[in-house]
Amino acid sequence: MNESLGGGLAASLVLVSFQMQRELPRTLVSLSPPYQRGIAPADYEIIIVDNGSVPPVDPATLDGQGPDVIVETVEKPTVSPAPAINRGLRLARAPLIGLWVDAARMASPGLVSACVKAARLHPRPVIATFNYHLGRRLQYFSAAEEHTREAEDALLASIGWPENGERLFEISTLDAKGGLTGPMIESCALFMPRSLWDELGGADEAFVSPGGGAVNPDIFIRACELPDVQLIRILGQGTFHQVHGGVSTSGGAGLMEAGKAMSREYFRIRGRPFSSVRTLGWLYDPASKTVQR
Repeated sequence: MNESLGGGLAASLVLVSFQMQRELPRTLVSLSPPYQRGIAPADYEIIIVDNGSVPPVDPATLDGQGPDVIVETVEKPTVSPAPAINRGLRLARAPLIGLWVDAARMASPGLVSACVKAARLHPRPVIATFNYHLGRRLQYFSAAEEHTREAEDALLASIGWPENGERLFEISTLDAKGGLTGPMIESCALFMPRSLWDELGGADEAFVSPGGGAVNPDIFIRACELPDVQLIRILGQGTFHQVHGGVSTSGGAGLMEAGKAMSREYFRIRGRPFSSVRTLGWLYDPASKTVQR
C-alpha cells in the first residue's frame, strides 16, 4: 500500500538521461506506483534532465507514471553530465533530493520510501543506496562479450519483471568489492537534504570528460567530508544498472584506459589520488526499521 507520508512533497528524484530510449521507461516504471511501495504519488516528483538525446525525451509519452514527471531538455548539452546534474538540482522542489547521474538504473520497490525515512534519522544525513549490475557478472567485465541488451531482456523476462521487483537481486551482481560494509566509491542513487546539496555546490563542472569521469564518486566523497554529516547506508534496497553503452560500464579493451583517464582528471582537479570512502556509517534496515550505529 502506498500511503501518503503527509506534509506535502517529501522527495525530488533527479535523473540524468542520454540516449536511453530503451532503459529510461523501465527506470520510470521502477520509480512509480504501484511498483514503489510505502510512498504515495503526491509525496515525490521525478525530474528527468535530457542531456542531448536524439530524439529528445518526449514528455507526452510519460503521462500516467504516477508522481509528477518533469522533463527538462538541455539545449546545449556537454559530454559530461555535470551541468545537467546541477540543472536538475535547481529544479527540485522537495526538501530531500535523490540523484541518479545515470537514468539507466532501475530501483528496487522500497528504495524511495526507505530513503525518505532514513532522512529523519539525522539532521545532516548522506543517504547511500547500493549499486548493482543486471547480470551474473559486473558489466565492466561482461558487457562487451556476453551481457547484451537481448540477454538482459531475457533475464528480466525470466523473473517476470516488473512484477515482484525484489527478484532483481536474483539476477544481479553487487558492485562493491568489500560487500555491504566495505569501502564505498559512489552511490548511484544518493539522497541528501537540499541544504546539503547547496552546501556541497552540486556537481563540480570541472569534470568535463565523457560521462563525467569521476564526477559521481566526487559528489559522494565530498558529501561525506562535509562537517557533522552522518553517512547512512540503506540495506535491502538498491539500483540496478541496465547496459546502454555507458562510458564506465561498457567493458572491452578501453576499460583500463577509461579508468586511467578518470584518475588523471580527478587528481588534476582535487590534487590527490582517487580513493573510496571507508567510513561505515549507519546501516539502516527499512524492513525491520532498525539502525546499526
